[in-house]
Amino acid sequence: MSLGATMTNMDSTQEQADVVIVGGGPAGLSAALSLGRARRRVVVIDDGHPRNATASHMHGVLGHDGLSPLRLLELGRKEVAGYGVRLIHGEVSAAHVNVLGIEVDTADGPIRTRRLLVATGLSDELPNISGMREQWGMGVVVCPYCDGWEHRNDVIGVIATSRKSIEQAQLLRQWSDRVVYFPNAVGEPAVDARDALARRRIRVESGVVTGLCIDAGQVTGVQVDERVVPVGVVFTGPALRPHDALLRSLGAATTESALGSWVDIDEDGRTSVPGVWAVGNVVDVRANVSVSLGAGALVAGALNSDLVADDIARALAGE
Repeated sequence: MSLGATMTNMDSTQEQADVVIVGGGPAGLSAALSLGRARRRVVVIDDGHPRNATASHMHGVLGHDGLSPLRLLELGRKEVAGYGVRLIHGEVSAAHVNVLGIEVDTADGPIRTRRLLVATGLSDELPNISGMREQWGMGVVVCPYCDGWEHRNDVIGVIATSRKSIEQAQLLRQWSDRVVYFPNAVGEPAVDARDALARRRIRVESGVVTGLCIDAGQVTGVQVDERVVPVGVVFTGPALRPHDALLRSLGAATTESALGSWVDIDEDGRTSVPGVWAVGNVVDVRANVSVSLGAGALVAGALNSDLVADDIARALAGE
């Protein structure tokens, strides 16, 4: 679908923007900050359900180490609003591309925009193990660089979800010499992998993981068959589900990978749909908070340059 596609004409009374950003997490708000400071008309639409909402602190974010991720978003919203960015709490039901630009459908009515930036993030699909969801972001985590320091020298349990989980266990050995690897449904490690685990004193606890033991809100153990293995925290590898339905509905090209199907972007964040861009976890599995903040700023710069080129073209055309 291109900007020249023939679709229903937009009402001239609709709200107009230079950029509508769908998603108000670190990537979306970072982009909004740069675009607002560039004096663009920006609207951010967010449903208020950030990926890391259950985490009490975030780490490895320079200048904000230990800050609540919800506090970061609160500060970000205040900052972008100071530059005239409009914030809407809600969801985008659909978007349409036509000769006049892009129309975004919201509960408050449609918004016409010159460019659309999707920063809707992803969800973590956890193993179906009792206690996992309740402890997510607290006693059950995924990123060693985010939470490894807080559990240095603890007994760290790694519940496998794929063969890659062995790499996770080996990485966590950097933080503690008491790492326990639970193969669970993935199956026993190959001989060479088991030897590598043993040489670094990573214990393998075979059997079916049936649940987590929780006492006073803290993970204390992993139940395997009929026994309990004491641990202080559980690391695992959830399946990653990008919130890319809006991009796919517009016909954005995708690529299959070992992690599933992901929407394609170029180095500046452009999708295959003219005028539609994407940033953050919705298109980049590696985008933690720090990466998302930087990516949002970079994409905003490229997006603004694209708008400047369009401004020049319009001026030359006498518009």
